[in-house]
Amino acid sequence: MSDTPAPSSTPSTTPSYDEAERALLARWPETRLEPSLDRIAALTELLGDPQRGYPVVHLTGTNGKTTTSRMIDDLLRARGLRTGRFTSPHVESMTERISLDGQPLTEEAFAQAYTDIAAYLDLVDADQPHPLSFFETVVGMAFAAFADSPVDVAVVEVGMGGSWDATNVADGTVAVVTPIAVDHARYLGDRAGTIAVEKSGIIKPGATVVVAEQEDEVMEVLAERAQEVGATLLREGTDFGVVHRAAAVGGQVVDLQGLRGRYDEVFLPLYGAHQAQNAVLALAAVEVLAGEDPLADDLVREAFGAVTSPGRLEVVRRGPTVLLDAAHNPHGATALVEAVRDSFTFDPLIGVVAMMADKDAESFLAELEPVLSQIVCTRNATDRSMAADDLGEIARDLFGEHRVVVHDRLDDALEEAVTLAETGGSGGESIGSGGVLVTGSVVTAGEARRLLRRRDRSGQGQF
Repeated sequence: MSDTPAPSSTPSTTPSYDEAERALLARWPETRLEPSLDRIAALTELLGDPQRGYPVVHLTGTNGKTTTSRMIDDLLRARGLRTGRFTSPHVESMTERISLDGQPLTEEAFAQAYTDIAAYLDLVDADQPHPLSFFETVVGMAFAAFADSPVDVAVVEVGMGGSWDATNVADGTVAVVTPIAVDHARYLGDRAGTIAVEKSGIIKPGATVVVAEQEDEVMEVLAERAQEVGATLLREGTDFGVVHRAAAVGGQVVDLQGLRGRYDEVFLPLYGAHQAQNAVLALAAVEVLAGEDPLADDLVREAFGAVTSPGRLEVVRRGPTVLLDAAHNPHGATALVEAVRDSFTFDPLIGVVAMMADKDAESFLAELEPVLSQIVCTRNATDRSMAADDLGEIARDLFGEHRVVVHDRLDDALEEAVTLAETGGSGGESIGSGGVLVTGSVVTAGEARRLLRRRDRSGQGQF
């Protein structure tokens, strides 16, 4: 298949952020895949292989990667290390994908990072059968920015899978594997064990692998890969784990058993058992980098006490409470429902859901149905979004006609949901104790976040 090369990437001067963003978006989208590391390897070689200039903590898995990355970043910085962090997708701004010392690049710095590699993009495009994609280009920007900084450690999250992901030109000193379940079945397979084969590709010779609890077939794949390449495998539940957790105001209190020590009554300002699991994975990964000595108790408390994860069961509004969560697959929905039950009491809870058309919407909504009084089906602004009417048809089969509302616009859906939460839903009961849960994709959470903040800044009051 022939492809039209990307337009010339070389700016005559440093572009504005908007210009850099447009140039990146003109490239292959993240959803268009051609499994090869040739393009990104050619780019990083021209850049001097910056990804080899610092230790890398490399993360894969189905859910929890971004939050775990942020936790690792926080722990490393609490130890006085300079960090780079690459995560995807972004919630609101493309700049979120590349962070230095815990902060996303400014728009000016992001544009400069693009400028720094732009000339090399044309060289690679001219020499390869396909042009560099958006994702590959941003990965190259991140690796170069981390080297220029320079950072002491880079925390790098895969975009999708592992073996053929552009981030895999880096060799992780530590590989972190969050829970693996079925997602992106079109690209990775429809069984967790099959998906694990692709994700295990980030496990490199001599690395240490920190693994969350997994299905047996997944753990077998990961253990086989670790043995094959001579990597050390450390397992949640055997080598480290969550000893105890209890819901608390604003989050939870956890007791964590690390590789080198135990940390009791640590406050974590995030909700749900899955976040406690993410925390102990992050702790173990940083302990590997730290060596034989346990991390100081006050360091762990400081780092975890300050952790944030936008769009992950994030409270963005009170009166009524509005929660945002980026869950987008059945496994994520299960964790979301458990966290809502564990940490909140809403009556009613109104869902606002917009999903991508290639997701398993039926299974996702089936997980949500027991905790939602009503659901408002809508769509987000991307071309990949499922039509609101189509999502509504799926919802009606699960919720019944009287519990489903459809709005084509997200702002209208939010307004409807807030009104239902304030008035007690269709039954008109429990006025004042309702909540709104916005979920279905990272894009949906990000768009809702922007809409709610814009509404607040405009002084128009509640939706």
